[in-house]
This record gives sequence, C-alpha cells and structure tokens, in this order.
Amino acid sequence: MLLALAWKNIWRNKKRSLIILTAIALGLWAGLFSVAISMGVWEATVNATIDRNLSHIQIHTKEFKEEKLISNYIPDGNSILDQIRKDGRIKEVSGRVLIEGMASSPTSSGGVNIVGVNPDRESIVTTISNYIKEGTFFETNKRNPIVVGQKLADKLGLKLGSKIVLTFQNVDTTLTYAAFRIVGIFKTESSIFDQLHLFVNKSDLYPIMESKPIISEIAIRLNSSEELDSVYSTITQKHSSLMAETWKQLAPELEFTYEMLILELEIFLGIILAALLFGITNTMLMSVMDRVREFGVLMAVGMKRIRVFFLILIETFVLSIFGGIIGMGLGAITVWYLSDKGIDLSIFAEGLNAWGMPTQMYPMLPIYFYFVLVIMIIVTAIIAAIYPSIKTIKLRPAEAIRTY
Repeated sequence: MLLALAWKNIWRNKKRSLIILTAIALGLWAGLFSVAISMGVWEATVNATIDRNLSHIQIHTKEFKEEKLISNYIPDGNSILDQIRKDGRIKEVSGRVLIEGMASSPTSSGGVNIVGVNPDRESIVTTISNYIKEGTFFETNKRNPIVVGQKLADKLGLKLGSKIVLTFQNVDTTLTYAAFRIVGIFKTESSIFDQLHLFVNKSDLYPIMESKPIISEIAIRLNSSEELDSVYSTITQKHSSLMAETWKQLAPELEFTYEMLILELEIFLGIILAALLFGITNTMLMSVMDRVREFGVLMAVGMKRIRVFFLILIETFVLSIFGGIIGMGLGAITVWYLSDKGIDLSIFAEGLNAWGMPTQMYPMLPIYFYFVLVIMIIVTAIIAAIYPSIKTIKLRPAEAIRTY
C-alpha cells in the first residue's frame, strides 16, 4: 500500500521529479564514466608495461638484483630455460643478457641498458617487435645488428643504417668496445624506456665478450595472467636458489597505484552522491511542504506517524534507485561501447609517453563496482529522507489541516 501511494506521490509533480531523476542519472553516468576512464588508463599502462619488456615473471640471481653486474649470470641458465619452457601454462620464455653500458655516436654519447635477446623468443614474450617504426626487428643478414629507441636515436643523432659504438664491461670485468649497425628503430608508449634501452642479438654478444652462452635474466610470458600465482609458486619451489619475481613485485608502484586509485575513485563517487544527497533532500522537503495539509489529514484520520515516516522514506528510496538504475545503465552502455572502440588520446601523446601511458585508452569497470555503487545509492537515499521525514512527523494535525 505504502509503495503504491509513494509511486503516485512521486509523479504528482512530474516536472520536479523528472528534474531530480535527470540530475541523479547524469551525475552517476558522469561519475561511472570518469571511474571507467581512470581504471582503463591504469589497466592499459599495466598491460603496456608487461607487454613492452616486463613480462609476467622474471628470474635473476640474487647478486644480479643487488649489483646489476654481467658476471652475476644465472648458473646453467640455458638448462633452466628449457625446463621452464616445458610448463604448459607458459606461452614462451626469453633468456636475456643485460648489460649497463655506454652508447656513442659521432655527435654524442649516453648511458644505456644493453639487452641481448633471441629475437624469435623475445617477439613472443614481449611486443617490442610491434613497436618498430623504421627498419626491422633483426630481420637482416648484416653483421652486429642493433635495434634502438626513437628517443635514443634522436639524442645521438642517429638514423637507420647508422653505426653506433657500445662500451661495456665483460664477464671478467674488462672493458670492451664494439660497433653495431642500426637495423631498426622502435617507439613505445614510454619515452624514458626508448631513451635507455637498446636490443642486440645475444649470439653477437658472446664472441665480443669472449664468453660462453650466459643468461642474466629469464623473462616468462604466461598463457593467462590468472595462472600468475600458481606458476610463480612452482618456479620458486623448483629454483629456490634464484630470485623469481612477478610483475607486481618488479613494479610495486603499479600495484600501489591501483590500491590508491580504487580508494580515490570511491571517494570521488562519494562526493558526487553527497552533492546529489542535498538535491534529493531539497526536492523531498519541497514535496513535503506542498503536502502539509494532506499529511495533517492522514494523521488526523488515524495514520500512525511511523507509517508517514516510512512513506517519505519509500518515496525518496524509489526516486533515488530509479535515477540510479538509469544512470548506471547509461554508464554501463557507454563503457561497453568505448571498451571496444577505445578513445584516441594521441593529441596528448608527448605528455602520456613521458609517463609510459599508451595513447589508445579503453575504459573498463569491474562488475563489483556496480554493487558498491548500489549500496552507496541506498545509503544516500536513506540519509536524504531522514530530515524531510522527521519534519513531516513533527507536524500537528490540527495546525496542518488549516494550512493551504
């Protein structure tokens, strides 16, 4: 009975009800869309970082993590590489040689991270080969080919086909100089990465270093990120003498950013709902003041004050939930559409690349966020109804009936 009466009361003043419904719907739509964009940016940044060079899991020696020396390579690394590759949960494994060195050109020089890879394996573990803007990813017969970032090429004044000299420390700690020819130039979402990293074929490094085939890093790509914890547990048990780390441990700032992002977004939605709360309260208060005489008559003929209280509460609740459903529906449709089409932010490419963010962003929103929002709407509706309801039940029937 109260629900039917509340529904009729809501639409007695259609213009006022439609205005507050529109405000609730648009407020929640804007809030959800903003949240989805923020979540999409974070998700895209994480995926880009994993795809670019981080991979899902990395393995090093404990000494290498502390000192970053080429001499701290993984003992019997190639054998371990073959063992890990046999795991059906793993898509591919790449054994890398990591060296901190110096890159020089006729015009300039700078510190770089030299990454020795097997091009075929690396193309599966990471997507670095997809970022090639000029040339190829080692698809050449030239001697000592090298692939560099666009930012580094610009800094050193290099182009496709230019010669670059690398200076680095050997396994026996002696300095070595070697000339390489640029066969590819890549450009990723991170300008910092492009300036500091260059790739060479590790089979070319071994003769230069006069070293046997060694591996200083094992990068693992999984078939599914959902297998991350189980694969990590298996690797740590089998190779306890080595240091295995997931992408969350390798880039803890991304995990921390996610936790802070969720908190900030919940606060953001809370602020939007707080603003809507005042609008709902004002609307319901106006509705109550327009019906003072009506409430006086209802209480005079025997309707208990608690039922009057719940009548106002139900009206507010229905109004808020109805507007919330419309807002969440619009938000869900918008997010679903743009999650497939994406949003092109290439106009802000320079600023985004400085932070390692991609220029194509796909909004996304976890399902649980909708449930959180429903709870927040219910709480908002209850709080918004309290003052108008108390105002109503404090009316004196005799005085209220004489009110026009």
